Amino acid sequence: VQLQASGGGLVQAGGSLKLSCATSGTFFSFIFMGWYRQAPGKQRDLVARISSGGSTIYAESVKGRFTISRDNAKNTMYLQMNSLKPEDTAVYYCNRYPNPYEWGQGTQVTVSS
Repeated sequence: VQLQASGGGLVQAGGSLKLSCATSGTFFSFIFMGWYRQAPGKQRDLVARISSGGSTIYAESVKGRFTISRDNAKNTMYLQMNSLKPEDTAVYYCNRYPNPYEWGQGTQVTVSS
């Protein structure tokens, strides 16, 4: 299984970014997926997850600002991030939820104040 997160970058506080997660294989439409993040010196945490049918759950810290979505036809998942804050700075990863596969490289998101 290959999971490739992209779309990160440097943005000012209050700005927006949209992350993408491209996956390999034909399993994608059948599984729950999640976006995770890991800030320096901290553990990796779940940011949001989406079911195979599209229902979503968000961490309290991102509710109302982030939107997770998926396109099963393209085997791709997205994370729209608005009103970004410096505390959102982290490496963002995509993976299965729960029971993640081997982790990919992730994509760096840096929010300057």
